[in-house]
Amino acid sequence: MDNPIPVRSLIDLIGTAPLPPVLLFGPGTAPFQKEPFEPLLADRAVERIVETHVDPSLHDLAYTAYYADETPVAEIVAEAQTLPFLAERRVVLVRNAERYVAMSGDRHSPLAPLIEYLKAPNESTLLLFVAAKIDKRKKFYKACKDAGVIVECPQLDDRDLEAWVNAETTQRGKAIERDAAQELVQRAGSRLSDVNNAVSLVAAYVGDAPVIRTEDVVAACADVAEETVWALTDAIAVSDPDKALRSLHQLLDLNKSPDEIMGLINWLLESAYRAAPESSVSLQSKFVERKVLPLAQKLGVAKLKDAFALCTDTHFMIRSTGVDKDLALELLVIKLAAPRRRRSVRR
Repeated sequence: MDNPIPVRSLIDLIGTAPLPPVLLFGPGTAPFQKEPFEPLLADRAVERIVETHVDPSLHDLAYTAYYADETPVAEIVAEAQTLPFLAERRVVLVRNAERYVAMSGDRHSPLAPLIEYLKAPNESTLLLFVAAKIDKRKKFYKACKDAGVIVECPQLDDRDLEAWVNAETTQRGKAIERDAAQELVQRAGSRLSDVNNAVSLVAAYVGDAPVIRTEDVVAACADVAEETVWALTDAIAVSDPDKALRSLHQLLDLNKSPDEIMGLINWLLESAYRAAPESSVSLQSKFVERKVLPLAQKLGVAKLKDAFALCTDTHFMIRSTGVDKDLALELLVIKLAAPRRRRSVRR
């Protein structure tokens, strides 16, 4: 088996080829504007391994899950060394294994028993590690690579995300139009947990209808509060203080607290900063990028930084003084939505 291996290649191999005694699921090289680690892909692979190698009637005897930041290394090693009872192989899962990346691997380290175990792992145990971060220079990574295989789990690109949406809707007994799948991905972003939640929402929304269309995605993946947030965004972008104030009051009427609204405004500004062409960072969600791009174009990176500072000052005022919170929010929104001043031209 190649080392490292893409997680989807591993999933295809489970049940068709023997697995090594140690597998480390971690980040990989991500597609453009995607994150290096997708936890749901690692979870799907682990679920498939457990389904394939653990008899349901022996689940409690042949499968154990730990968290690296909660369980001593020695306890995990002892479990991995224990021969399976009434089963061919024991599966031991260790989550949050990024904790081991930060630990020294020398003989005085708490990690030492695990490093020693990985030199000669128990062939009747499948020891699975899930780590959101890895460091290829560390002993833990090198020991896992020597003992078994590194499984890379980066986020999917947009084409694969659309294929994922199709597969998820098929499992729910429905089909989804191509444009609808693209709209869902743009709205949900790149995290598979968010994508799956969006698929569930749309599937529930259409009820018995066999096909999901774009208008279904738009209707199911937005609520009143969300639409009001985008209305506030648009109002600031087109320098319409009256419309911005109406949107703010709608959010307050929806029982959004001042802290929640401050968080929303900060998120909008941060998203706009990421969407700005001159910014060095990027947004994962094309839907959000499309929504905040006019705001980014109105303010630009320099004025967005000033807007962040204004938000910080307002939030401090709301939390630390006796100022009327709604009035402070109104003043903030008016300042953000104020028309840009044009430079006067000398004659």
